[in-house]
Amino acid sequence: MTVNNSPRAVLAASFTPGETAVPDAKRFTREVMTAWAAMSVNAEAERLAAELVAGAPDEPFEVVWIHQGDSVQIEVREKSEQAEFGSLAGAASWGVTFTPSLRNRWARLKLPGGEVQSADEWIAEAARGPGWLGFLADASELLAGTLNPDMVPAIIAQVVVPRLASWCAVYTAVHATGPLRLAYLWHADEMQIDGLRERLADAQMPSEDGPVVLHVDGWQSLAFPLTARGRQLGVMCLGRHDRFPDEAMQLAEDLSRRAALAMDNARLYAQQAAANRALQRSLLPPDEPTTPGLDFHVIYEPAGETNEVGGDFYDLFPVSEGVWRFAIGDVCGTGPEAAAVTGLARHTLRLLAREGYGVAAVVGRLNHAILEEGERARFLTLLHGEITRVEGGLTIHLVSAGHPEALRLRPSGAVDVVGSPQSLLGVFPEAEFRAESAHLGPGDVLLGVTDGVTERRSGTRLLDDDGGLSRLLAECVDLSARAVAERIRRAVQDFAPEPMSDDLAILVLRAP
Repeated sequence: MTVNNSPRAVLAASFTPGETAVPDAKRFTREVMTAWAAMSVNAEAERLAAELVAGAPDEPFEVVWIHQGDSVQIEVREKSEQAEFGSLAGAASWGVTFTPSLRNRWARLKLPGGEVQSADEWIAEAARGPGWLGFLADASELLAGTLNPDMVPAIIAQVVVPRLASWCAVYTAVHATGPLRLAYLWHADEMQIDGLRERLADAQMPSEDGPVVLHVDGWQSLAFPLTARGRQLGVMCLGRHDRFPDEAMQLAEDLSRRAALAMDNARLYAQQAAANRALQRSLLPPDEPTTPGLDFHVIYEPAGETNEVGGDFYDLFPVSEGVWRFAIGDVCGTGPEAAAVTGLARHTLRLLAREGYGVAAVVGRLNHAILEEGERARFLTLLHGEITRVEGGLTIHLVSAGHPEALRLRPSGAVDVVGSPQSLLGVFPEAEFRAESAHLGPGDVLLGVTDGVTERRSGTRLLDDDGGLSRLLAECVDLSARAVAERIRRAVQDFAPEPMSDDLAILVLRAP
């Protein structure tokens, strides 16, 4: 017997480490086995998934299931250095492979009989028992598990084939009113995909509701519109060598409605994410300034989901020859309301600085501007300062308005606080601010961070408990501004296994 090792189907999902990683991977495995009608090996598949995922490092990883016809293979792909890999009981074979950036641990399970149950057998069995509802539930969970619009057509096709049809083609429109294009094509026999693609090239996609006969030479074909919220987003086309059973048509029609909702949700999410990425970019400096005589580096990482605008911001811009202004701030909350205050703060700081206002005067006027926003206002902590190049280093005039304290590192390794705490912005209209001066001699470093650094939590401990940030900075003697910032970021990431739940901004200035 010749074994065909080319994959018949591939389904993948990304996971983050933590307590839910193993149950999430087992649930994903159960959904895949259901979609592939391989429930006979589901128990072993879930056990292998749990064992492989339990050994994953504290970094995001990917679980990939590959259908090989006579077997199914699980792969756990992760960024990790080489490590030992023990045997997996029950697996037909297992191993570990490496690329320059990935470790891939895998195991393979033989399928009983070497092939999956035929589509007609599965449809007849599902119609008599709970398999129908179980299939739709698991298919819905698979579809809902991705917010990537490009992945939805692939999931649709791989769920349908070979359960309901021999092949599935999913057409989508790039724009709501644009022409349909073939987004994904899958066939139970991958050797026939290219030929089928040519036959579908001239097929006319219907625009009416309900299943419509599609004329494809050599196939009994049906097209099901993918319609959500009154808009047709695409078409799901199925093909068989014989007539479609009534049960298969009902199941496909139900699945098409669920697939359309998943596609619509994914598109809305992607549009919102794109809009918020553009908004986020507009709230940050447009480009990196030229700063002769000043070594600086900034790290900014929003911790929210892709569709959420972070509340942290930074800025560094020239005011005159040899003079710059810098700011690092944290707006209470996230989303559009926080973005409005962030935009107000960044533009106010730049405008007033170029109008000749001093650091304290700028912060005071920004406080009143935020209060004038009324109910839309958000509290803001801010570290704002002016840098002047002088003989023997840099002079800093700064205001720390409710912000985590700025730290200065000396070449000797000594660390001290620069600036005393003053009122945060957007709370007290009568607040007055004063600028304080500090000097950065050759090799001195000034560090400003947001509370995403100081309040990084591991259990009941915070990173800055007992001067934790000062100790970290003391280890950065003789490092460049970039190296200092990267050292702080790595320390924040390594402090706790959980992903960061707060935005992070780090600003490092170093006198030459």
